[in-house]
Amino acid sequence: MSLATRSLGYIGLDLEGPETSPLYERVIYGLLIFIPLALLVRLLHLPELALFITSALAIVPLAKILGTATEELAARVGSGLGGLLNATFGNATELIIAVIALNAGLIEVVKASLVGSIIGNVLFVLGLAMFLGGLGRQRQVFNRTGASANASQFALAAVGLAVPQFYIIATHKTDALTTEEISLGVAIILLLAYVAQMVFFLRTHAHLYNDAEEAALHTTHGSAWTPRHALVVLGGATVLIAGLSELLVEGVAYLTTTLGWSNAFVGVILIAIIGNAAEHLTAVTVALRDRMELALAIATGSALQIALFVAPLLVFVGLLLGRPMNLVFTLFELVAIGVALLLTHLVAQDGESNWLEGLQLLAAYAILAVGFFFVP
Repeated sequence: MSLATRSLGYIGLDLEGPETSPLYERVIYGLLIFIPLALLVRLLHLPELALFITSALAIVPLAKILGTATEELAARVGSGLGGLLNATFGNATELIIAVIALNAGLIEVVKASLVGSIIGNVLFVLGLAMFLGGLGRQRQVFNRTGASANASQFALAAVGLAVPQFYIIATHKTDALTTEEISLGVAIILLLAYVAQMVFFLRTHAHLYNDAEEAALHTTHGSAWTPRHALVVLGGATVLIAGLSELLVEGVAYLTTTLGWSNAFVGVILIAIIGNAAEHLTAVTVALRDRMELALAIATGSALQIALFVAPLLVFVGLLLGRPMNLVFTLFELVAIGVALLLTHLVAQDGESNWLEGLQLLAAYAILAVGFFFVP
């Protein structure tokens, strides 16, 4: 989601006000029961498929708790530092899972999960939000200028992620050292672009997101968290997610080796959905309340955060862990990113959406999912 929106802490706030859906809360937090269940499955050495399922379901509510704790802390340290906190922890769940998988040597799964988070946010999440939010309405509107800024950043990110593979195609050079050096250069530029995006959203053009600001400012939690409370919850959720990610990675190995599922499908579809599930529900919920600008900010902003911050950061993390990860994505993965970029631009360029446009995005995501399932 956009950093301006994140800096105001609307995750949790909007869903815990007077309009809260009790069903939503029960479903999300009811999944906490899977934390001890996942540990029990591991201790009893039950099938690894059960380990994958229970750990995946346990991570979902923890991701929401982590997001809420981050927003609470950000709201109490000022907009500048708060924006930095949100930029750092905005996709913390996906980052933690990726680091654990990277350390386990599942580099291709990690890269696939990055692609999955990008296309999942702009095709599946945005598509579902537009489809459900558009039912019973002629149209839903949002800020065209803000959407255009996100689209141009998305194009920049796509170029950065494509260049290493295009270099290999153009020169036929595939040595690891060269691809790593190119990836490092691209990663540095993408991180600089991310810093520029932060300045744009938080400082120079924050007025483009006034609707999202008002939505956040007019909702409150039942009780305010102290900074210490937020830090304790933030730390606890991070530790639990890290532990459960270890179990999740064990289950991933079972899916790819025993069941024979491709790294691409597991990373692009399954891992990406797990890391973003709580945020997905947030986007759909605000769209149902006819706040499409907020839903658009969540979907496109989260995709940008993955492409401009998480992906390049993992290049450096891989070096520190002794598991070098480059930014050489497969052609099919790059095609998927390109399709997501093109469709999102076409849908958002007029500043309004309807249920049919949402259905088109969902159909595109389903088609790509079928393709990834059969990718070797």
